[in-house]
Amino acid sequence: MSTDFQQARVALGARLRELRTEAGLTVRQLATQCGWAPSKVSKLENGRQTATLGDLDSWARETGQPTNADELKGRLRGLETRQRSWRRQLAAGHRVVQELNAVQEQQARSIRLFEPAIVPGLFQTPAYARSVLTDVSERHGTPRDIEDGVRARMKRQEALYQPGHLVQAVVWEAALHTLRCSPASMVAQLDRLAGLPGMDTVTLGIIPFGVRMRVSPKHGFWVMDGSLVIADTWNAELWLDAADDVALYLKLWNELNSVAVYGQHAQRLIARARATLDLA
Repeated sequence: MSTDFQQARVALGARLRELRTEAGLTVRQLATQCGWAPSKVSKLENGRQTATLGDLDSWARETGQPTNADELKGRLRGLETRQRSWRRQLAAGHRVVQELNAVQEQQARSIRLFEPAIVPGLFQTPAYARSVLTDVSERHGTPRDIEDGVRARMKRQEALYQPGHLVQAVVWEAALHTLRCSPASMVAQLDRLAGLPGMDTVTLGIIPFGVRMRVSPKHGFWVMDGSLVIADTWNAELWLDAADDVALYLKLWNELNSVAVYGQHAQRLIARARATLDLA
């Protein structure tokens, strides 16, 4: 895995390339308009050079989309911080956050994740995701690019179908009962979860209510390739790559996984949650 800084820089470069191609400009044409060498445009687009705020202003202006300068600057601000405030991350909208997540997930060969009370983004249906992203925008007062965010979140799920990838998910049973969307949408979401065990690239374990646990399910976290932890809190996302931090979270994941159930037992828990909605 490359560093979080480099992955964010690659994601920014991809967005810059998208703006250039949408404007119908070649690398040389944009370089000429900005007064740069063509190599600078290539380096920025390929994540081999860090843009300045001035570079982003020029890029947005010369591609005919000056209003996108704030979005690009929002991406730049997120490059180096390890504690990423949700409000700051979402300053440019949900799409930015989802695309950065996509870079992480497509590069990772192994993902071990735990979520205590929400269906993981990689498994969400559009309706479930739409409701969650709307709630987040309202909570933080950030741009409501909900449909762009939903499309980007759905595109993230392509990683589930790439050979050689393995997503090992553990969720607490609460995730099956917490209504982050309408009951009808939750039924469809549970049906989606019920279909995951047939995928070669996914394992889904569920920790039942009432089981003896050695740790409390305080917050969700993802361990990427055993070298990076991404942990969610109410106000920020933490990116941890120190060896002792990663080792601790791997130990926590193993402890949570040890009390999770799989296969038919997990399917029964999903069916039980679905039945409560059918009776509502």
